[in-house]
Amino acid sequence: MKIRLMVVEDHHIVRQGLVALLNSVQDMEVVAEASDGKAVVDLFRTHQPDVTLMDLRLPGLGGAEAVAEIRAIYPNARIIVLTTFDGDEDIYRALQAGARGYLLKGMFGDELLDAIRAVHAGKTRIPPVVAERLAGRMSGHELTARELEVLQLIVRGQSNKEIGGNLSITEATVKTHINSLLGKLGVTDRTQAATTAIQRGLVHLK
Repeated sequence: MKIRLMVVEDHHIVRQGLVALLNSVQDMEVVAEASDGKAVVDLFRTHQPDVTLMDLRLPGLGGAEAVAEIRAIYPNARIIVLTTFDGDEDIYRALQAGARGYLLKGMFGDELLDAIRAVHAGKTRIPPVVAERLAGRMSGHELTARELEVLQLIVRGQSNKEIGGNLSITEATVKTHINSLLGKLGVTDRTQAATTAIQRGLVHLK
């Protein structure tokens, strides 16, 4: 029996390449394709794939959110996140949502095929470099929702006064949040905080 696959990837050429590769493998068959997160749940319901390959950055509905929606309806769904993003927060969100694997697009084809077979067999597949990032995330301090909001506005280049105006809080409160998030991120100033936020996937540039 062939492993029935769904490929969710918004870049047409990348998706075509993946589908061509997977359909050329004797024990695999692509039964569904999607280019945005909104179509994913309906396609999954229609085709019931054995394994789904999911990009993280998708229009309409993000990959982690799409994983969570599928898993809420189909708890046994086997999903592998396939992405260029290796920030520890991206990894954490995807695995928290229920992904069984997290692979980076720069890997070799054989690694992808091995991961698909492993996840199909009920195993998880997380490469050592990804596991290391995840371990760092798990041992770190969690930012509050408000601290994340402040961090997002810092990345956009806003001053304390502008941040306070946007969030309807005083400048003194903004400074308190900034001091707290600097400590949690292990950095000493706003520039380092912004750089770290982007590297770790806490904030994504649009």
